[in-house]
Amino acid sequence: MSNIIQLLPDSVANQIAAGEVIQRPASVIKELMENAVDAGATEIHVVTKEAGKNLIQVIDNGSGMTETDARMAFERHATSKIEKAEDLFALRTMGFRGEALASIAAVAQVELKTRQKDAELGVHLCIAGSVVESQEAVQCSQGSQFIIKNLFYNVPARRRFLKKNSTELRQIINEFQRIALANPQIAMSLTHNDVPLFHLPNGNIRQRVVNMMGKQMGNQLIPVDTDAVMVKITGFIGKPESARKRSGDQFFFVNNRFMKHPYLHKAVMESYDNILHPETVPAYFLCLEVDPQIVDVNIHPTKTEIKFENERAIWQILCAAIRESLGKFNMMPSIDFDTADLINIPVTKSEGELVEPTIEVNPYYNPFEEQSHQPVSPPSFGGGGGSVSLPSKGFGNVQNTENWDSLYNGFESSQNDFFPSEQPVENPIEEEPQPVQQTILSSGFNENSQQGNRFFQLKHKYILTSVKSGLMMIDQKRAYERIVFEGFMRSLQAGASLSQKSLFPEELNFGPAETEMVRELVPDLMILGLELTEQKNGTFLAQSTPAGLENSSAAQLLDGILSDFRDGEVDAERQICEQIAGSMAKRAAIPYGKVLDPQEMSELFDQLFACQVPNFSPSGKLIISILDNEELDKRFI
Repeated sequence: MSNIIQLLPDSVANQIAAGEVIQRPASVIKELMENAVDAGATEIHVVTKEAGKNLIQVIDNGSGMTETDARMAFERHATSKIEKAEDLFALRTMGFRGEALASIAAVAQVELKTRQKDAELGVHLCIAGSVVESQEAVQCSQGSQFIIKNLFYNVPARRRFLKKNSTELRQIINEFQRIALANPQIAMSLTHNDVPLFHLPNGNIRQRVVNMMGKQMGNQLIPVDTDAVMVKITGFIGKPESARKRSGDQFFFVNNRFMKHPYLHKAVMESYDNILHPETVPAYFLCLEVDPQIVDVNIHPTKTEIKFENERAIWQILCAAIRESLGKFNMMPSIDFDTADLINIPVTKSEGELVEPTIEVNPYYNPFEEQSHQPVSPPSFGGGGGSVSLPSKGFGNVQNTENWDSLYNGFESSQNDFFPSEQPVENPIEEEPQPVQQTILSSGFNENSQQGNRFFQLKHKYILTSVKSGLMMIDQKRAYERIVFEGFMRSLQAGASLSQKSLFPEELNFGPAETEMVRELVPDLMILGLELTEQKNGTFLAQSTPAGLENSSAAQLLDGILSDFRDGEVDAERQICEQIAGSMAKRAAIPYGKVLDPQEMSELFDQLFACQVPNFSPSGKLIISILDNEELDKRFI
């Protein structure tokens, strides 16, 4: 019987490894930039074409490689970072597995030019599909220059699964930002299709954040600096008022390595508890320095997820550091113990007898008398807990019925406002209270009542109304989303949109990644009534907003749209318009907590049931729920 287990060829093994390490062009840029950082480069330049599908070029001025090292770098599990297993727990460099270059060479055409500082000539190496095609000496500058062409050329299925260029470019920008923020001491640049996107000089972390995110970010940063035994935390957090509804400006770095950590993200959010607008996320750029022995960076192929030995302790230190910074800059209520002189706290004196204060009381006071009696002498309180002198008849026995009839003056004329009936009420004080059943029916649950309201708002969130089958509950925010969404869709079908011109156009500023997204969406936004014009300095002016959404600013609408499109992917033009319409409807909907009067609830109800799909919001969430009569009856058994 023949053996069925076979050893895979190196080319096939490298392609399998590439599936884990190299997922898209952004993965190639990440690995090559990290290698350049490890090589001690002070300048790194990245050039891409067609979102990296056709060309990726990474140039650095690092230490370079010898001819032998250049060949060995493309072998699998070949690395200069570790020699034994114990070295995995003392890593302070980026690439260490030795799989990156081997994986890239397995699925692309690769050229490498590299030269060390003291060498006269460098080496030029060409590899395609893990096969070395040529190797020769070449004159080149110090450092390394990688040229990656035709990514996934030999794996057509992987290439077909790549997203469109705008999406892949956003992923490239995200990876570039992460490495650039982690290494502000290195000058970096990014060029796409001969258009420079970033040109970042070397500097400190604050300068790098401002140069990358825009000048408006500089006024929104709060420094964080805490040095504990277990961890040192430095960096910046955003002011609460600058928090946005979309994520993207949240960065954690551990030992200069970007990482994602949902548990620590919750620590940041808890630090901002009760000082953030609902559903908003603050920006933060936090660097953690820890002993490499208490952190494991080898739990994920892309090395973006790590594991701390004592995550709970890190969580507490991080939360305390952020709260301290927010308190220092008056972003949250705090007690200043240095201003104790402003607080006048009386001190008890030991000398002398304590005397209780005296209180003046007039038991004969009548508010309906034009001329009240003269006040009686106040009761005296003895210093040693003596007796209190009161009138002989006592307060409860005083009889003064003069002018009491004036209490009812004008009552007859206004009693119908409180007790609607055909006959006037003789004695309203003795009137029996209305039964609970009658009170509830008059609140809008009686279908046959013409005077009562048909709707009732619960917790300023739900609209309740009685229907034949039971009790209908409507989510007011989702209902409004559906109404606005179908209004947008009718405008799209008619080929004309209604917009409201702005007297003073709103200026909008975006980062490079967001700018590319906005440029892509401008034609579709125009169809829906949001007109944007780009200025020379990279800003946009909102010339008009969709009609009926004047209460929502263009910045709020675009903030939500960019949040939905950041990780989304829609190809068909009609679907893009639908997604934009749904995103705009979500941001323009009436928020929870808004008080609606009966007429507004009635109009919302009528407009909702005039929609084609009244039961679900544009995102597919339930709008209407009915508690049927049978279920109601069961609750009272």
